[in-house]
Amino acid sequence: MNVMAMPSMVDDPRPLVVHVMHAFDIGGLENGVVNLINRMPHDSYRHTVLALTRITEFRARVRRDDVEFIALGKGPGHAIRLYPRLHALFRKLRPAIVHTRNLAALEVAMPAWSAGVPVRLHGEHGRDVGDLDGSNRKYQRVRRLYRPFVTHQVALSRDLARYLVERVGVPRAQVTQLYNGVDAALFAPAGQRAAIPGCPFAGAGLWIVGTVGRMQAVKDPQNLVRAFVRALAIEPALRARLRLVMVGDGALYGEVNAMLARAGVQDLAWLPGERDDVADVLRGLDAFVLPSLAEGVSNTILEAMACGLPVIATDVGGNGELVVEGRTGTLVPAADAEALARAIVAQARDPVAARAQGKAGRERVLSTFSLDAMVDGYRRLYDTLRARRSPQPFVDTAARVPLADR
Repeated sequence: MNVMAMPSMVDDPRPLVVHVMHAFDIGGLENGVVNLINRMPHDSYRHTVLALTRITEFRARVRRDDVEFIALGKGPGHAIRLYPRLHALFRKLRPAIVHTRNLAALEVAMPAWSAGVPVRLHGEHGRDVGDLDGSNRKYQRVRRLYRPFVTHQVALSRDLARYLVERVGVPRAQVTQLYNGVDAALFAPAGQRAAIPGCPFAGAGLWIVGTVGRMQAVKDPQNLVRAFVRALAIEPALRARLRLVMVGDGALYGEVNAMLARAGVQDLAWLPGERDDVADVLRGLDAFVLPSLAEGVSNTILEAMACGLPVIATDVGGNGELVVEGRTGTLVPAADAEALARAIVAQARDPVAARAQGKAGRERVLSTFSLDAMVDGYRRLYDTLRARRSPQPFVDTAARVPLADR
């Protein structure tokens, strides 16, 4: 067991939340945990981050000095061999809440239950590449198996909430839907497109489209390359000003580069790998594209909208709950390079209309997806579940509204 940054918690009266996930590395889920920990009032809760596998330097983004980080170094497969260690760990830490996230961490609810943790909260943040539409029966069965050990469930989108109720069979009153929030002060428009440090594209006459995210199968970066190439074929004149920025690293990075080279457009694209200055990158774009095959609630869409960018996104998961078709951006079918290409061309042809969509997206973030609203929602949920200290459902005004009507 690898334990890092262990402050003294002796006689600390604040209740402890243990945030459990597969790994604590760069990603939307992990970024949401960072925002929650950093923004939650210090006097309300203390926090421990528990990763079943590894904790990377990403932990430096947690700005509080009272957070404990624990990595268990789990290998592939089921974590049943870790159950005795997890049981002992929870007995030692005595958390008020164990908050697991996504299927890979759900099984931790069982040792948390056996150790007497009063609240076991599970969050569904997005879809896996092996279950893009939620139809995987094995994954449904696994969620049903662990459901008795979970006090309450939280879904980041209405789509995921419906999945828990309609396919997994979680009682409707035991599901709360809470959107991610975005730091609208950090992710703010630049006024004019700003130069991205290190990027070769900065001319005022260019139209720069970009994306930020891991280069893995579920994000489908290859389809963005195909769409970019197709956009240049639809309107060859765009070759003089259309540019592509793809920020992120991952297993498909080499393949994406090779696709650009084979298409003869490598000089029109910039792939800098992983970056930690995402806000500056977004302020250097004219439009944001998310070509994912599946999503929960995309942090990068919210960040792009906060930066005043028009968004083109695949109509999967919670994307349609963020992007208002024709007002803040465009939704296209997943894995449809032709539709994605035509959406890119349409924005490049009419930059005035595209920028108006970006402005509307910024206004939507400020009104609906604030970071303060997210943090307040989780704090109220934690408070209510703790007050009950039993597997009775938490019900708020959102939970009372039928999912189909929200």
